[in-house]
Amino acid sequence: MAAIVGMIVFDFIGHVRTPHAPSLKESATWSAIYVGIAILFGIGVFIFAGGQFGGEYFAGYVTEKALSVDNLFVFVIIMASFGVPRELQQKVLLFGIAFALALRTVFIFVGAAAIENFSWVFYLFGAILIYTAVIQARSGGHDDDEEYKENAVLRFVKKVVPTTEEYHSDKLTTKIDGKRFITPLMIALIAIGTADIIFAVDSIPAIFGLTQETFLVFTANAFSLLGLRQLFFLIDGLLDRLVYLSYGLAVILGFIGIKLVIHALHTNELPFINGGEHITLIPEIPTWLSLLVILATLVVTTVLSLRKNKKDAERGITSPTGAGDKGAGRDGLHAQGPGDRDGSPAGARADAPPSGRTAAVTDSSREG
Repeated sequence: MAAIVGMIVFDFIGHVRTPHAPSLKESATWSAIYVGIAILFGIGVFIFAGGQFGGEYFAGYVTEKALSVDNLFVFVIIMASFGVPRELQQKVLLFGIAFALALRTVFIFVGAAAIENFSWVFYLFGAILIYTAVIQARSGGHDDDEEYKENAVLRFVKKVVPTTEEYHSDKLTTKIDGKRFITPLMIALIAIGTADIIFAVDSIPAIFGLTQETFLVFTANAFSLLGLRQLFFLIDGLLDRLVYLSYGLAVILGFIGIKLVIHALHTNELPFINGGEHITLIPEIPTWLSLLVILATLVVTTVLSLRKNKKDAERGITSPTGAGDKGAGRDGLHAQGPGDRDGSPAGARADAPPSGRTAAVTDSSREG
C-alpha cells in the first residue's frame, strides 16, 4: 500500500503538477511501465504464494483492466461535457483515480468482512453481476449522442458551493474579491470520482468472484487504476473501434456471476434453499478456467472488432460506433467541449445555461 501511494505521489510530482498534454510516446512508455509493475507483482505472487493465488491475481487484474477500458468511454464524455482543456485532463484523472482508489479500498474491506460473516453475500454479488451483464449486452456499445448526466452529488455541490464560470489555470479553488469559489476543474474531478464509485458496483463483486483474498483484491484493483490515466491518452481514437467490447464484458461479468452463484451453493447456509445444506451437484469453476475464459473472451472480442473495422473501412465507414472522441488527434486524446463543434465559444460546457457559461482557462494572476 505504501508503494502504491508512493507511485501516485510520483505521478503527481513527475507528470501532473506542471499542466501539459502528454505525447503518445510519454503515455505509451508509462503505460508499459505500470503494466510491467503489475506483471512483476503477479510473478512475485506466483513465486511466494503459489500458482493458485498467482492465477487468481492475474484473473482479477485482467478483468479489472478490461472493465477500466470500458470506463474510459464515460471519462471521455465527462471531459467533453465539462470542456476540460486537454492540458488539465491529467490532473482531473489522477485526482479522480486516487479518490476512487481510496473509496474502493473501503468497499473492498467492507465486502471482505461481509463475505467472512455472511456466505449468502455470494448470491447477492452473483445476482448483481448477472444483471449487469444483461444490461451491458443490451447496450451493445456507446452511442455517439450519449451525453453525461449529472448525478445527485454533483447537483448538490453546484447548488450549495459557489462555482466559477471559468477555469483558473489548474486550480481546484480560487479567491475572487475575497470569496472562495470552486472551479469547473473541481466539478469535473468530482464527476470522475463519483462515476468510478458507480463502476465499483460491478468491478468489486467481479474481483471477489475470482479471489476472496483481500490483499489480491486490493492490489489487482490498485494496479488496474494506476495506469488508467496513461491509458486514457494512449488509446487515442481506438475506443470507438472496440465495437464488441460491451458484449465481451457482458460475457465475462455473466461468467463470473454464474461462478459466484455456484460458489454460493457450495457454501449455502440459507434455510429456504435445500434446508440450509450445501449444494455440490455442480462443481466449482477452477481459477485456471476462469483466467482462460477471460483471456479468450477479450481476444475474440478484439479480433472480431478489428475484422468489423476492416470491413467497415472497405465500405468507407471510418468510425464504426461513433463513440470515440471527435477531437482525437494523432498526439493523444482531446475531449472537445460542445462549443468546439457548434460554433459557440471554445470550451463551452455542455451543461452551460442559456446565458452562455463558458469553460475558458483564465490566468489567475488577473484576478482582483
